[in-house]
Amino acid sequence: MPAIVLVGAQWGDEGKGKATDLLGKDVDYVVKFNGGNNAGHTVVIGGEKYALHLLPSGILTPGVTPMIGNGVVVDLEVLFHELEALAARGVDVAKLRISANAHLIPSYNRILDKVTERFLGKRRLGTTGRGIGPTYADKMNRVGLRVQDLFDESILRQKVEAALEVKNHLLVKIYNRRAIEAEEVVQELLQYAERVRPMVADCGLELHQALEDGKTVLFEAGQATMLDVDHGTYPFVTSSSATAAGACTGSGIGPTQIDRVVAVFKAYTTRVGEGPFPTELHDEFGERLRANGFEFGTTTGRPRRCGWADTVVGRYSTRINGVTDYVVTKLDVLTGFETIPVCVAYDVQGERFEEMPSHQSDMHHAVPIYEDLPGWSEDITGCRTFDDLPQNAQRYLLRMEELLGARISVIGVGPGRDEVITRYSLLGDDE
Repeated sequence: MPAIVLVGAQWGDEGKGKATDLLGKDVDYVVKFNGGNNAGHTVVIGGEKYALHLLPSGILTPGVTPMIGNGVVVDLEVLFHELEALAARGVDVAKLRISANAHLIPSYNRILDKVTERFLGKRRLGTTGRGIGPTYADKMNRVGLRVQDLFDESILRQKVEAALEVKNHLLVKIYNRRAIEAEEVVQELLQYAERVRPMVADCGLELHQALEDGKTVLFEAGQATMLDVDHGTYPFVTSSSATAAGACTGSGIGPTQIDRVVAVFKAYTTRVGEGPFPTELHDEFGERLRANGFEFGTTTGRPRRCGWADTVVGRYSTRINGVTDYVVTKLDVLTGFETIPVCVAYDVQGERFEEMPSHQSDMHHAVPIYEDLPGWSEDITGCRTFDDLPQNAQRYLLRMEELLGARISVIGVGPGRDEVITRYSLLGDDE
């Protein structure tokens, strides 16, 4: 049975939660392998919206074991707030597993994240201020706190004291803030120790055994390809590995165990925060996409920047992730546009780029080269097969498939759980 990686192919907010939910009935585990509560998934089930930030989307599907891998950074306050909110709505959250090696987001990193962004001014990165970046920096600097540290108070205290030796100098001398007491942080974290203990596991071993036993595992990326710390539009990226390769390092399984890579590509493009965005629209069309697609952040509520589909980004995602299947979401949002431009290449100071520029400055100066495709006016939310779609919607998807370089297997035609068209199985069992 397969191990499937699900990634975002753009700058996030593509609808990965819906794609995970669609696969839910066919998988045994859903693993979040990177990121933290700095991004969210919205899943609509039976007309009800569920906004998830830290938890894997699979937690909404009965019978699935949801797992938070070692590559995730965990804010314990957010974790239990989300669990309590879901339990209050009748969702069974008892099967959640959390890697003992996942790093914790202490309160001092949330403070540092916010004051650093303010200090940067015009050079700010547009972070969510939730302590994600500073926590990943601590991980690489080997001064981070892990979930397993909660169960050894002496080790926890030593690590907090060591981290604050440097951070307090920054807070007091650079940012003019008060110093943070180590004991205050220790007690804040210890209050969650016994609550989280039953959830903690050796996730890599458990996943290996599950795959050996013929179970199906879905690895769910937070953020997206263009926000990957190595392969995204650096420095306007997240702090973790959001591409398919991150599934291995962020969960503890080997690369030869991955069978399929499913990428989610919105029928147009959005991003939040700062950074280059070649197809961004600053006109009525951009406003229309934002309004029709309700493009506001699940986690922050920030309005998203909107633009036409960018297949230069798409081809890059296909290559970087080794995509086998695409899920195209929000096709219904394009209904009513007489003409739908699709970016097929960039013009960078007179030079044509059909592939992603390798230099940051070229990406900043990229001007989209569009191919105009005819739009459609028919309501497509009731379509359940490819042939049900208007001819121009079919042409749009077939051209996108050519430009992306991988098959489009699933098409989202509305926000509901059942508002999808399945052309091919994402499990690959139709090949």
